[in-house]
Amino acid sequence: MAAPDLNIRELLRWTWRQLTSMRTALILLLMLALGAIPGSVIPQDDIDAFKASQWRDQHPKLTPIYEKLGLFSVFDSVWFAAIYLLLVLSLVGCILPRTLVYWRGLRAAPPKAPRNLTRLPDSTSYATGESADDVLARAQQVLKKRRYRLVTDESGVISAERGKLREAGNLLFHISVLVVLAGFAMGSLFGYKGGVIVWQDGGFSNNLTQYDDFVPGSLMQAEDMEPFSFQLEDFDINWLLKGPRKGMAQKFVAHLKYQETPDGEEKEYDLRVNHPLSIGDTDLFLIGHGYAPSITIRDGNGDIARSGPVIFLPEDQATFRSFGVVNAPDARPKQIGLEGLLYPTYANVDGNPVSVLGDDRNPRLSMLAYVGNLGMDSGDPQSIYTMDKSRMTQLTKKDGSMFRVDLFPGETKKLPNGAGSVTFDGIRPWVRIQISKTPGTKVALTGVILGLVGLLGSLFIKPRRVWVRTRREDDETLVEIAALDRSGGGEVETELAEIVALLRASDAREET
Repeated sequence: MAAPDLNIRELLRWTWRQLTSMRTALILLLMLALGAIPGSVIPQDDIDAFKASQWRDQHPKLTPIYEKLGLFSVFDSVWFAAIYLLLVLSLVGCILPRTLVYWRGLRAAPPKAPRNLTRLPDSTSYATGESADDVLARAQQVLKKRRYRLVTDESGVISAERGKLREAGNLLFHISVLVVLAGFAMGSLFGYKGGVIVWQDGGFSNNLTQYDDFVPGSLMQAEDMEPFSFQLEDFDINWLLKGPRKGMAQKFVAHLKYQETPDGEEKEYDLRVNHPLSIGDTDLFLIGHGYAPSITIRDGNGDIARSGPVIFLPEDQATFRSFGVVNAPDARPKQIGLEGLLYPTYANVDGNPVSVLGDDRNPRLSMLAYVGNLGMDSGDPQSIYTMDKSRMTQLTKKDGSMFRVDLFPGETKKLPNGAGSVTFDGIRPWVRIQISKTPGTKVALTGVILGLVGLLGSLFIKPRRVWVRTRREDDETLVEIAALDRSGGGEVETELAEIVALLRASDAREET
């Protein structure tokens, strides 16, 4: 006979029971952990927009798929939020009923003794000449010293129990997960995260207009931002020139001068990897570095159309060969654009330009030149790392061959057809600093600590029950003792043996 169909109420009740089961909570927790993996492997827009942009350029086929799945912003995606909210709902629905059951059990007296104690797996009995009252009195003292909570019924049977805090540890561990999730939610709602590139001798003030990329929380307010500012005085790198790791860099140090308020005292701090600078609730992290060549462009009229450092982004993390774009929209009669490569330590290997070291020991620029209309007068925002060449014409030599602006520091090269000139003034390092405010950090840390406490309690607290029954037989007192281990951790035989030894201590003294 087929089972009747579920009505709406029964279906909802069944769904709720499935959602709030411990198995579902564990599955959702595993899904949350697995879902966070792409966020640590794939560059994220809200952490490093430049790396995410470079990844898109290097993987044009995968990019549309990843964007549809939200893999460039995993923690803000709909599917990750759905797992997050379902986990919270599952934990709440799981914790509340268990808490009520635990509260009732905590107040309840230890259960009565079974009718036949000796049938329990861990039980024993012995006969003594002491009276039943003396045995019971000493049993109460022994069990109380071993932190048992006990009651004695009218027939003189002792029921004792301890280890109820084990369930409290389990509940505390599950509550701690909610606290951690709440801490992360606070950071996402009220915090913010942004990035900025600052070159040597450059500065930054903490306001929205100076960020290169900025991701605010849903409830974040601009007035909640700390009014600090800083200047990059110098940037030190230790380059390894010998050994198997030759050419690699280590010990990055950004020497900052900063003020917590506009009128505050100027302080110094050496910003290093994994050693952030904390200003109020805001943390500054050193997450990248590169080079910014100083370039001066003069137009066809001989006027300076652009001058100053230009950020070049590393293409090769080993040699720091970097790509950059220089736009001069103020050039006349035609606008000028340059794009190409920077070789920090230039060398010619078999006729090919390469950078043999990331240190700027022999920097060289090699760029293509364009003239025309950069399209910056349209009003549409454009990235400083790209150039719209749709209305630009590449400059060539008189014979029609490719023209390149190849320069060492201090050199100047004229552009063909009287378009202007380009001067490589010098080079300076830049650092990328991530600035984030996460107000829920302390809440999340509290949740982690609570989770450890709860886990330790659930691992090391052993819930036990002990019963002691006495009765007189042939001028002797027969004592029956049984113990029950409710955690499956074993060692209850040892507990029982120790209790019996303490109870029979008076017999041993009498025999002596």
